[in-house]
Formats: sequence, structure tokens, C-alpha cells
Amino acid sequence: MTDHAAVLADFTCTQETFEGKTRDVYRMGSGPAVVVIHEMPGLTTEVADFGRRVAAAGFTAVLPVLFGEPGRPLSVGYTATSILPGCVSKEFAALATGRTSAITTWLRALAAKVHDECGGPGVGAVGMCFTGGFALAMMVDDRVLAPVLSQPSLPLALTKKHRADVGISDADLARVKERVADGTCVLGLRFTGDKMVPAARFETLRSELGDGFIAVEIDSSPGNPYGIKRIAHSVLTNDFVDEPGHPTRDALDQVLAFFADRLTPAA
Repeated sequence: MTDHAAVLADFTCTQETFEGKTRDVYRMGSGPAVVVIHEMPGLTTEVADFGRRVAAAGFTAVLPVLFGEPGRPLSVGYTATSILPGCVSKEFAALATGRTSAITTWLRALAAKVHDECGGPGVGAVGMCFTGGFALAMMVDDRVLAPVLSQPSLPLALTKKHRADVGISDADLARVKERVADGTCVLGLRFTGDKMVPAARFETLRSELGDGFIAVEIDSSPGNPYGIKRIAHSVLTNDFVDEPGHPTRDALDQVLAFFADRLTPAA
């Protein structure tokens, strides 16, 4: 175990192989599964803390390692060295519009497996930043009942078209809309001043999904009452403030309540 991975010692680590690709997967807790898809630059201590909160709420937190070094602390340099490989990887549709990232096929297979293992009505999924929209793409599988898009940043907001795009293909979006029509909801989180997650992206989700899209938009404008920085980005991790009444704490509580409503056997 490396020094970085030691901070994840309270998790169980296994290896899972789907689509010919083997990845480490960290787990904690019991109950219905929630797949936590880490953000750039990797499975940091902040993402692990979110996984612990999911487990403490009565779920099996499942954290696959898609890139980076598990447990390595967040830093500017670490993030910088992770972004370029992610942008050029064939697994991630970082620049293309109207395209689903290939990695989501692997994630759907993982969700199917952990659903079989953990039981319950279905699976939750949380994507963050670079992976934020992956939870939406996972909805094409009926097992995914509680998708959360936390600051979904792909495709990168390069043009007006990119800013409005939600990061999945037309065919997958059509299937998502069918799921929403049948009662599945999508929860989305963003800070209002976050240029990586443009307001236009959430407007597209509202337009396409109607009342099936639940938007949580936290004020990060200058002079906001909580002193949230204009550059705030990561709602549930790096910019999370664990104080009652703080908007990010309220967002976390809403995410956990969403899982409870959708994934508990009585739901």
C-alpha cells in the first residue's frame, strides 16, 4: 500500500474487469449501491470523504478509480498533470458535442454487478466535474434510479454549442427522456458563477427533462451571503462546507435524501 492509498485503509479495495479493462474499486458500507465517480485529478481525500458520508447514510459507496493515484491529495500541479491525458483519452468525450463518453459502458457494467451484490430497487450514481455527466449516461440502464450530476463539466465549455451540450448522444438522451417520463428524476448541482458548468447546460436539461430535472444552483456571485468564492466548483468535495445551513451542506443533505427516496426498499 502506498502512503497515499493508506488514507483509504478503511475502504475495501477490489479489482473489477469489464470491457477488457481492469480497475481498482474502493467500497464501504452496506445497503443499496451508490457509484461515486471521482472528479479530476482522481480519487482524492475529499472524494473519499464524500464516499464515507454516503456509506454513513445507509448505502454501499462504490468508488471506481478511473484516473490518478488513489488517495493522493488535491493540488494544482496534480490537477494540471491529469487534465491533458483526460482530454485526449478516447474514453472521455471532453471536446465533442452530442457524444457519450465510452467509459460509461464500463460504469454501467459496474453498476449492474454491484446491484446484484448489494440488492435494493436499484443503484445511485454521482458524477463530478469531468465525470459529472456520466451519471446521466448511466441512466440508459434501468438499474440506475438515482443519478446525480455534480458540476457536470463535459464537454468543455469552448463554444456556445459546447456550453449547452449535456455530454451524451441523441440516442442516449432519448432513452433518458423515456426513463424520466416513467418517473426517474435527475438531480443536478452547480455554483452559479462556475464557468466550467455554464447555466446553458442546466437550461438544456430543464428543456429536455422538464420537471424530471431537479436543479440545485448555489449562489457564488460577488457579495453572496455565505462568502462562497466566485471560482467555487466542487459542490460535494473541495468547496463543501460541513456546517448546518450552509448551501453546500444543504446540497449534500438533498443528495442523500434523493438516494433514500429512490433506493430504499420501501421507495
